[in-house]
Amino acid sequence: MFEFLSNYARDANGRLSNTKSLLCGLGAGATEAIVIVCPLETIKVKFIHNQTSGNARYQGFIHGIREIVREQGLQGIYQGLTATIVKQGSNQAIRFFTMTSLRNWYQGDNSQKKISPFITATFGMAAGAASVFGNNPVDVVKTRMQSLEAYKYKNTIDCIAQIYKNEGLIAFYKGTIPRLSRVCLDVAIVFVLYEEIIKFLNLIW
Repeated sequence: MFEFLSNYARDANGRLSNTKSLLCGLGAGATEAIVIVCPLETIKVKFIHNQTSGNARYQGFIHGIREIVREQGLQGIYQGLTATIVKQGSNQAIRFFTMTSLRNWYQGDNSQKKISPFITATFGMAAGAASVFGNNPVDVVKTRMQSLEAYKYKNTIDCIAQIYKNEGLIAFYKGTIPRLSRVCLDVAIVFVLYEEIIKFLNLIW
């Protein structure tokens, strides 16, 4: 989706500006949230809470999904959609903006300057770290909205208000360090694979 959007945003020389990269990342993240992330994340969070509740109700993956849909309808697997769109949109916007900014800085006036996989991985780690610090609060809200205790919150705004009122500002940064170590490595690998696949496809077409 990012590549699709960026093809319309590049200038005559094929260069993508930092600002347009941010917007393309935002669009890619929002699409990702609606089509893939929200339903899968909702199911994952509900299954984790089910297993740790001490009173497991789901007897397996298929049974669990069937029970969620039977009790709550399709809304049951799309809880926290707003928070997920904000989270994934900001996540990918930050990552692609950081990555494009670093790439443009590294290449300078020579957009044909090659970037090694090692440099790409380094830039990817920086992009991953930026996204963690930039949107961890949204991730916390999204997870709360998708849990089995989501009924406590009227909506996303109410969830934010309750977390702040009951647990303070620090609660929005719970899990930052564990997430940082995972995401930096994850994003570095993804961007290296992404760049190498694009290079390969450009050779074919």
